[in-house]
Amino acid sequence: MKQLNLIITSTVAAVLLSACGGSTGVAPSQNDALNSISNSKGKEKSGYMQKSLDSWLKDDWTPTVEKNEEIREKYMEKVSVEDEKGEVVTSTETTEVVAQKETQTKTKYVEKKDKSFTLQEYVDKAGAYLEVQESNPEESNVEKMNKMPVIGN
Repeated sequence: MKQLNLIITSTVAAVLLSACGGSTGVAPSQNDALNSISNSKGKEKSGYMQKSLDSWLKDDWTPTVEKNEEIREKYMEKVSVEDEKGEVVTSTETTEVVAQKETQTKTKYVEKKDKSFTLQEYVDKAGAYLEVQESNPEESNVEKMNKMPVIGN
């Protein structure tokens, strides 16, 4: 009797689970209720915080960190970039480009491609960034917390 109950329960469970898994409305990518809240197929618009973070990384963090020699040696590699410049001469009839072209070779640092991210890399970069930044103790969050009567003095 125990074996019959086990077989029947297993069969019912298998049929039920296979039916649910095969249903198109259950799959997350085709669930209309889920897609109305969070559409994984749609193109996401970045919000204010993401735009702010991206601009800070591009304009402040990356240039500051890349100036540090230790960071360059440890996590970046030199790449030579050739830049060609031509002079434009304007005449009354046509615009001509002079045949002389100057080739300038510039050295640029880029992230190494064959490395994986480590926590130590982030700590090193944060240290390099904080060395350059001016700190104002009056606006420090630590000082603000210490001034609160329940938390601080």
